[in-house]
Amino acid sequence: MPAPSSAVSSAAFAPPPPAARPGQPLAAVDTPALLLDLDAFERNLDRMQAAAEASGVRLRPHAKAHKCPDVARAQLARGAVGICCQKASEALPFLQAGIGDILVSNQLASPAKAAWLAQWARHARIAVCVDDAAQVDALSAAADAAGSTLGVLVEIDIGQGRCGVADADAALRLIERIAPHAGLDFLGLQAYHGGLQHLRGCAQRRAQALAAAERAGRVVAALERAGVRCATVTGGGTGSVEFDLESGVYTEVQPGSYAFMDRDYADNERGEALRFEHALFVATAVMSTAAGTHAVVDAGLKSLALDSGLPAVWPPGGALRYLQANDEHGLVGAEGGAPLPPLGSVLRLVPGHCDPTFNLHDEIVGWRGDTVECVWPVAARGLAR
Repeated sequence: MPAPSSAVSSAAFAPPPPAARPGQPLAAVDTPALLLDLDAFERNLDRMQAAAEASGVRLRPHAKAHKCPDVARAQLARGAVGICCQKASEALPFLQAGIGDILVSNQLASPAKAAWLAQWARHARIAVCVDDAAQVDALSAAADAAGSTLGVLVEIDIGQGRCGVADADAALRLIERIAPHAGLDFLGLQAYHGGLQHLRGCAQRRAQALAAAERAGRVVAALERAGVRCATVTGGGTGSVEFDLESGVYTEVQPGSYAFMDRDYADNERGEALRFEHALFVATAVMSTAAGTHAVVDAGLKSLALDSGLPAVWPPGGALRYLQANDEHGLVGAEGGAPLPPLGSVLRLVPGHCDPTFNLHDEIVGWRGDTVECVWPVAARGLAR
């Protein structure tokens, strides 16, 4: 077959149609595709919002989980006070979508990023974390240059051993550094322990979460004795949120994955108080059965994040297992002599880790019943600066 001539119009090579359109049958969605069960998703949102309100704690869901303004809108509509982002650039699509209260729950790596936030803070409420005086100075210079005000939270280390100052004395020194700057508004403390989110035993996770909260509480009390009130103590995650709410220390919690759940979080033993449902799946089609010993599907490393292990085939309890991921392919086997899925059949996979899996997809296909209801862009995909 001859190579296409350079004279052929680009219109001759039209792109394929969208993977999904609202109103079409779910079975017609092209694969691989990121699917969201809207009924389960909305029940998760309602359950988390109700738990936060019952505890008198604000909910500020973490948007690094999904990177999708439409998801954030659904959370805000139920009473969330704002969202978290983890990188400065990640906040921009949410701001452009009209979401006006964002905490960048991390430190910034350069003065240039402080300048972005300060410019955006002329039109929205933006806060950011610090754990060093140089960060305070960079934020102040950026706010002064932009003529805006940035909220600032001092991050304290409550056991993660990653970011955050070690104790109340170090926190007080940073607060005193913040105080003279007209463009900075001290809001309180960030206190997050990511390491305990995936401790499998419920009792062990509860003990460590409450110990971490107690450590944060000691810092809050010491600052109060020094005349500093922390109006906000924010932190927590999906694995610890039921214990964060009971601690009495947090005024605000930041879970993200609760809205979707993934295979890794499902491995946690959970108490009865706060259970969430699987709402997020990757649809994948069987593209080859030639080997006879396994089926080859079209979702591999470019569709699924494997940092927390392999995905699970949905529904649970069946004989099918996702065995191996390659760049473009996955291998699925069947236990106990069960039949392999036939060529062309579509499987649903529960991702091992939802956050980086979202980052591999351009859109989320939301369905209800057997019909596609919405297609939402993952607008902050790839924004890691």
